[in-house]
Formats: sequence, C-alpha cells, structure tokens
Amino acid sequence: VEIVADDPAALRSLVGDGGDVLDALQELTRLAVQARTGERSRLMLDVAGFRADRRRELTAQAEEAISRVQSGGAKVSLEPLNAFERKVIHDAVAAAGLRSDSEGVEPQRYVVIYPAD
Repeated sequence: VEIVADDPAALRSLVGDGGDVLDALQELTRLAVQARTGERSRLMLDVAGFRADRRRELTAQAEEAISRVQSGGAKVSLEPLNAFERKVIHDAVAAAGLRSDSEGVEPQRYVVIYPAD
C-alpha cells in the first residue's frame, strides 16, 4: 500500500525519523487487516516513497559491501537494520551469488556477507 500526495513533504510526519512512525503505522495496518480477515498478511506500507528510496539506498550499500567481499575475500558486517532493510540486503547478496546471515538480537540485528564457498 502506497500513500502519496501532490506535496510529499506534507506526509513526512507519517514517516518519522528513519521510518519509525511508518513502521508503527505498517504494524497497526497489518494488525487491522488480520483482525478483519482472520489471516496474517505480509502488508508493506510506503509513505511518500520512503521505502522505495530506502530500498535504492540499501541496494547501493549492498553492492558496495558485495564488491568489498569479492575483492578482499573477508566477510563484511553491516550496521543494524530492521527486517525490511535486512531482506533487501539478503536479496542483493543472493543475486550476486554470495551468502549472508542475520546476526544479533533486535533491535541490533545486522547482516553479515560471506565470500563465495
């Protein structure tokens, strides 16, 4: 679900710092859908293109880390990320033919990218 406006700045308060308000709105929306349908959903909420922009940033970050792993042969650990962000990294790593794992405990879970076997 994407919420857009003629003036995206008008929606920034729905995103919050680093997407924290957006994450809360997404969880509330997911819970409302579950209460109405009785089924768990994999709903993704985006406001003013925040998640789409973040996906592009994360993909670029993943590509840079993948390049470091491929050229140096050592594993690379990234900063803590939320589940959506880790999934974007894992997808980019898999597409590059490398392996990644999430380590740590929420909210400090992070992705480690390993060289090809």
